[in-house]
Amino acid sequence: MPEDTIKVGILGCGVVGGGLYKVLTDNAASIAQRVGRPVVVGKVADIDWERPREITVPEQLRTTDAAEIINDDSIHIVAETIGGITPALDFVLAAIRTGKSVVTSNKELIATHGDEILSAAADRSVDVEFEGAVGGVIPIIRTLKESLEADQIDEVMGIVNGTTNYILTKMSVEKLPYEQALKEAQDLGYAEADPTADVEGIDATNKLAILSAIAFGRRVSVEDIYHEGISHIMSEDIAYAEKMGYVVKLLAIGRRRDGDLLEARVHPVLLADTHPLAAVVGSFNAIFIRGRACDEVMLYGRGAGAMPTGAAVAGDVVDCARNISRNASGRVACTCTGPADIMPMGQVRSRVYVRMRVKDQPGVLGAIATLLGSQSVSIASVIQEHTDGQTADIIWIMHESQEDQVTSALAAIESLPIVESIPARLRVEG
Repeated sequence: MPEDTIKVGILGCGVVGGGLYKVLTDNAASIAQRVGRPVVVGKVADIDWERPREITVPEQLRTTDAAEIINDDSIHIVAETIGGITPALDFVLAAIRTGKSVVTSNKELIATHGDEILSAAADRSVDVEFEGAVGGVIPIIRTLKESLEADQIDEVMGIVNGTTNYILTKMSVEKLPYEQALKEAQDLGYAEADPTADVEGIDATNKLAILSAIAFGRRVSVEDIYHEGISHIMSEDIAYAEKMGYVVKLLAIGRRRDGDLLEARVHPVLLADTHPLAAVVGSFNAIFIRGRACDEVMLYGRGAGAMPTGAAVAGDVVDCARNISRNASGRVACTCTGPADIMPMGQVRSRVYVRMRVKDQPGVLGAIATLLGSQSVSIASVIQEHTDGQTADIIWIMHESQEDQVTSALAAIESLPIVESIPARLRVEG
């Protein structure tokens, strides 16, 4: 092997690690041309080499001990594709201490320990890259850190979880109930046996923390981000939304407010069907950016999977390899200047969709409208559906109102004898 070869050690040979291995080996010639030196896989660590894989790693490259990669002086770049915090954090910090650059697709790790990791990398003058952590193959991190770095970004809003987008698409297009759509997602490998991280918005929250930190230049704590999932979404509300010109999407929303105040929230929304994100279906992801100079930009692509995410991680490997070949590092360093001040969810203003099940009798609309008005919540539109002589569905869309005022109003309304239930409340965007 030539002395100027750059060697990569891969920690984990699951979906992402396998995809990375395939991209680096299949495209070795073109990668060498772009870097100016060969870039090869030096070793791959995994705790279980017996499980079935779509790739074959030669025996001489296999190990079950991550330390063999971390402590191997011939390896220049460590790719962490294990996921989770433990033991990934220890492995990443150990690799940095030995002077190795690190690439990772681990959104939870970067969202919760990114500051620690990037500080350690700066101290050792090595690179840490994490393009694959958000949006799969979509080059959103590089776009925000490089292409748009001279602009002031006011909004990042995106579909960043392919599992939930697939489920909501099935519920909308094929009219499947939530449970059946989830089962299909699991059968296709989009959702885990325990889908909580996806369907309750936890995965999207980690990704929003990363996006917001880069877009707005402030460290965003995952704990400060309001999140809500899709497990409560009903087919009736998707149908009503379509009648009114909306689609239901799980969105990650980050916005700059007055001064350094930021909005950061993850939840399902009624999104106007004219918005660019409304056309994103299936397991695809897309991220919409609004800036002072760039105006509006949207990036779209596969949000998960072995090859898309593997391609994103491989791109980071190439960046690190270029820096190594030129004795450089930290060309695009961390730009966060301090912790973010996140607006409490109760102070967020938005339009709101509400579906109520009420007794079908005179005076109902007036009584509810009066209570809404007492909380400074005004009505933009109202329709009545499914009247059976006894009960009816009333669907309201409110003008932009403060979150805590809407909550107080709905609590008072739900206590009225004429109201049987309030089965749905969704925020409206676009």
